[in-house]
Amino acid sequence: MKIDRRLREVDPEIADAIQGELNWERETIHLIPSDNLASRAVLEALGSVLNNRYSEGYPGKRYYGSQEFVDRAETLAIERAKKIFGAEHANVQCYSGSPANMEIYFALLKPGDKVMAMDLTHGGHLTHGSPVSATGKTYNFVHYGVDRETERIDYEAVREMALREKPKMIVSGATAYPREIDFKRFAKIAEEAGAISMADTSHVTGLIIGGVHISPLPETDVVMTTTHKTLRGPRGAMILCKEKFAEAIDKAVFPGMQGGPHDHENAAKAVALHEAMQPEFKEYAEQIVKNAKALAKGLIDNGLKLVSGGTDNHLILINLTPIEAGHGAFAQKALEKANITVNKNTIPFEPSSPFYPSGIRIGTPAMTTRGMKEGDMKEIAGFIATVINETKKYKLPEEKTERNACFSRFNKEIDENSTIRKVRKDVIALSRRFPLYEGVSYV
Repeated sequence: MKIDRRLREVDPEIADAIQGELNWERETIHLIPSDNLASRAVLEALGSVLNNRYSEGYPGKRYYGSQEFVDRAETLAIERAKKIFGAEHANVQCYSGSPANMEIYFALLKPGDKVMAMDLTHGGHLTHGSPVSATGKTYNFVHYGVDRETERIDYEAVREMALREKPKMIVSGATAYPREIDFKRFAKIAEEAGAISMADTSHVTGLIIGGVHISPLPETDVVMTTTHKTLRGPRGAMILCKEKFAEAIDKAVFPGMQGGPHDHENAAKAVALHEAMQPEFKEYAEQIVKNAKALAKGLIDNGLKLVSGGTDNHLILINLTPIEAGHGAFAQKALEKANITVNKNTIPFEPSSPFYPSGIRIGTPAMTTRGMKEGDMKEIAGFIATVINETKKYKLPEEKTERNACFSRFNKEIDENSTIRKVRKDVIALSRRFPLYEGVSYV
């Protein structure tokens, strides 16, 4: 088989799927806060011939020969990561955020060690010790949360818990917390408690680089970040740490938990870091936060309740409990019909369940990448409120056996809802004002 044929010629079904995704991205208000839109340069590196190589080991210390160009690309990623974050050591080989967190635990803890982290329903991540995650099954996690009244982290309560529990490690960072996290205060608490400080900055790394969020470095012992989200790079991760932990971290990544690195991905990380070092990236990070604040205000003005009353970062969590139905599953599906993509999410002190949660999580990175500003956020807030109002009459049955029938009826009625169809047309019109990947086609 010839290897120089184009995708459309080789596999038209996959080409159709990718073209469908491209069309969808072009005509959708994409508000999932963990998603973003990588540059053509990042995508070009991802699709490069570096995909062809296998490179077990680290630059200058490979188990395979002829690694000159692979080493060059990975070294650039390492040096850029260290420079941009002010880190003593960087490992850029991590495949993704979840295994990277596990690699940190594997490097610095023993099975059964006690770890403090944020509770999943209060905004933490599965790999912060959820009982359904390998992290929760391997280590003894104890969880802090947010204050019931303010829905914000109570740092004094965290300190008291740390001194009482005496964990081996304290993890800061979240996946659904709309306020700035004081990583430096967490590091100080960990030091006082005699614990290793770890920060998971996956969601806010781009904001940190842009100077609109507190950095965990140099105080924090070890930092994990994904490279997509607000950093706007390829799907992957990095670990940054103090030099005293470097050897343990590197051995945990390879050969501890991974084989050969994804060389094309590492090159794309280097590209994303280069882009983040440019002056315009600071403007981008600032605009993400401006847009999030404008979107939050618009939602409040339209009568919706937000967890903690607003946002400091890129992320907003809408509390649907004041609405009679109050389920994120209804809102997510209805918004999807209107070409607005969000994700259902638990809220602090969740009264329902993770599968039928009481909130939806939204964010502004992708739409800021498209070039949208505060005025566009106000318009989007109106779209969201209009659609959510159309879900008010639907209630989730208590009996599980009745839920499938309820959602089947809901999907049919929402699909035919004239108000939502009108919003969809308006969403598409707004999206088309901000072209995406012009000239790209898989047809």
